[in-house]
Amino acid sequence: MTTTAIEPTAVAERARIIHAAWQADPEMPTVLEGCALYTGEWDDFYGGPLVSEYSVTRDAQPLLQGALRVMALKSALYELTGDELLAELPVPVPLDVTCHALCAQFTALSRVQQRTGHPFVHSTVNEQRNATAWDAGDFTHRAYELAFGPVDERYWIGAAETERRRQVLDGIYAGIGITGRGTASAIHHAAPA
Repeated sequence: MTTTAIEPTAVAERARIIHAAWQADPEMPTVLEGCALYTGEWDDFYGGPLVSEYSVTRDAQPLLQGALRVMALKSALYELTGDELLAELPVPVPLDVTCHALCAQFTALSRVQQRTGHPFVHSTVNEQRNATAWDAGDFTHRAYELAFGPVDERYWIGAAETERRRQVLDGIYAGIGITGRGTASAIHHAAPA
């Protein structure tokens, strides 16, 4: 099955219901506030830094709200199809990285899932299998806008622009010994004195 067999409108309607249920859960404010306060663990090389003049302190709230909405879309598609691979929609990298930060609130999110009956669907294995980059006008974009209104273009960076910005970061990071898009380092840490 592909997303072409599902209308973005159906996913959007279901996503609004899921998002509202999650937002109404008494523990969701704690989850979101906790993520926003725990910004020291938000370090990454190719997610947040893709955003121009990025500051986790300033950008945490809008990224978390966008990530929760993206998670609602994924969960809606999963609930409608039962297909976890299909539900791993391509999303902009800054929002995807924020989904990872949100999912790190595992225990609290488990309770939210139990109370609301809506699973959080996010799988890095399926991201790699799906490997489709997000771009303007795609299924994710259409469903998101139908469900929640216009995307915030500060964070919704298309595939070509994401790659261009990653190449800029590649050049900057290589100068300090970080390569492989943040997966390798040639930095030698001397033994403590």
